[in-house]
Amino acid sequence: MNQNAVRPPRYRGFTLVETLAVIALLAVVAVMATPSFVAWHVRDQVDARAKALASTLAYARSEALRRGARVTVCRTDAARHCLAAGQPCGNGVADWSCGWAVLADRGGTLSLLRAQPLLAAVRITGTQTNLTFTPPAGQLIGTFRSFDIAPRTPSRVTQGDKWRRCIHIAAGGRARVVEGACGAAS
Repeated sequence: MNQNAVRPPRYRGFTLVETLAVIALLAVVAVMATPSFVAWHVRDQVDARAKALASTLAYARSEALRRGARVTVCRTDAARHCLAAGQPCGNGVADWSCGWAVLADRGGTLSLLRAQPLLAAVRITGTQTNLTFTPPAGQLIGTFRSFDIAPRTPSRVTQGDKWRRCIHIAAGGRARVVEGACGAAS
């Protein structure tokens, strides 16, 4: 064989047809996976909001014990003013997704201790009145209460109890989060 013979060059890479086939396959996978990612994000928001409200209630109870004063948790507007029962916040929503604040009573005046902002993607229904924890035991004024936390606009994918959380609050002021709606057995 002649060593000086010229070999044809070898081209490396992908053809246009191969590239378009891969792009089409990735588009199909993305279209099929998007609802699952959206559903996962919604469930994550529901879980996060349930944990935030439960930790706020535990914080309010502990502050009532520590300070020896009444501590109130209330729904708030954008300016962090407590809303009256049933009064909607700026976006027209009348549930706890407006946001909430923890206020300590100091000689008849309320001072802000902590606040949570609005999260419109999640619906938090429950008692419409303020929650007040009292010393010396951090008890909640009133009786057993609960909050139902769910996606604001449930889709076909996010329906059912696995997409909801319930916070039960005992008269003693302790809160616990359970999976499912508040009406479900827990």
